[in-house]
Amino acid sequence: MPPEAPRRHSHGHAFTFLNARDREGLTVFSRRSVLKAGLAGLAGLTFPALLRLRAERATDAGAKRNKAVILLWMTGGPSHIDTWDVKPDMPYEIRGPFKDIRTKLPGVHVCEYLPKQAAMMDKFTLIRSVDCRESNHEPNQVMQTANLAAEPRVNPRGHLYPAIGSVVAKLRGPNHPGMPPYVVLNMKSKSHVAWGGYLGKQFDPFLGNNVEKLFQLPGALTMDRVHSRRTLAQQMDTLRAEVDATGQMEAMDRFAQQAFDIVAGARAQAAFDLSREPAKIVERYGEHDWCRQALLARRLVESGVSFVTIDLSHHSASGTWDTHGDNIPPYGGIWSGLRPLLPVFDHLTTTLVSDLADHGLLDDTLVIAMGEFGRTPKLGTQGSTDGRDHWPVVSSMLLAGGGFRHGQLIGATTRDGGEIAERPVTPGDIAATIYRHFGVPLDATYLDHQGRPLRIVENGEPIRELI
Repeated sequence: MPPEAPRRHSHGHAFTFLNARDREGLTVFSRRSVLKAGLAGLAGLTFPALLRLRAERATDAGAKRNKAVILLWMTGGPSHIDTWDVKPDMPYEIRGPFKDIRTKLPGVHVCEYLPKQAAMMDKFTLIRSVDCRESNHEPNQVMQTANLAAEPRVNPRGHLYPAIGSVVAKLRGPNHPGMPPYVVLNMKSKSHVAWGGYLGKQFDPFLGNNVEKLFQLPGALTMDRVHSRRTLAQQMDTLRAEVDATGQMEAMDRFAQQAFDIVAGARAQAAFDLSREPAKIVERYGEHDWCRQALLARRLVESGVSFVTIDLSHHSASGTWDTHGDNIPPYGGIWSGLRPLLPVFDHLTTTLVSDLADHGLLDDTLVIAMGEFGRTPKLGTQGSTDGRDHWPVVSSMLLAGGGFRHGQLIGATTRDGGEIAERPVTPGDIAATIYRHFGVPLDATYLDHQGRPLRIVENGEPIRELI
């Protein structure tokens, strides 16, 4: 029987200009033939498809999809005594100017300026025994990396330890290939967040500041040109040169390609566009910029971002929660500095948690509110009237969602709030809990610049009470 005629497709492909179906491209007579055949074979794989394969390969096979974390980073270090670990029976110089109120959890009281959290405390877990020793700020590295050596003020290599969000970006990736894995919103200073470090700049966070400028293409490129598959090959050299010339991309590796695909893609643009949100939801969050950032965080995790950090600060110094005292600007003390923040923060956290629940996202999204340390047990430090200085001995934190068990209090401090009295929770414990949430193996490692393996979890295990 005569040989069967070759089957032909009725549609074209992205690399027809190479004539790969001609005899030269089907018989390997030259290196040109090999190149043509290889490119033709890749014609059906778009960047998103390639990225999806990479994400699936990097993700633990047993991990559930769509897991996310929203970190509400209280930049500067919130006073635990004036928020979640009130001491109403202590003298004024310890308890501070605020009154306490009951919460929905029997026997648990919080500051009077957190009434919405108090009413929803059955949806939260309050930890009063976070061990912040070695933590500092500017840069805020230890608590965001869970590595006690990540203290650039005393360790010249401290800045190289990767953020938890960067580790998640590398070992798990985004929940959707068209979205970045790790995003920072409202960043007031580079010193307020942790970065990719040893993992490489490709795992730095995607910065959500100046959203209106994020999706402007470099040079004379247009979306039509970018999305035209027929001219894609000719555009790539021009694209690389234009991007590098404007400083918007440091390396055209696979993650640089991903970054460009994110910026050029409609999914990310839609996620960052708050005008697409129903007016009643926008009104529910309110006008404050922090609350708008929280709404944006919900939209981002809904669209496929895995890890979002919101820099809850108004200034680029050490942070708005750094309440040293009225006589030490720009911080303010407990009364004039902290008091105005608490109603906004109270509304932000409870609205975000409720909105995540309404959108069916809360069970998969772990919300964490914390800072880099607590504040001194006594008022009036540094010659101020009611300020409190840094206190890395202990701090408090708040968690919700993620499918964990909530409605509980973990840990306690001494009568004056100065020391951990029971159940210390370390930065490693926090990181291990987050990695377990994402399905990232707790024994995973990365390499430093000398090729030595470093563990992603140092001296920590998942917080057992939450599991």
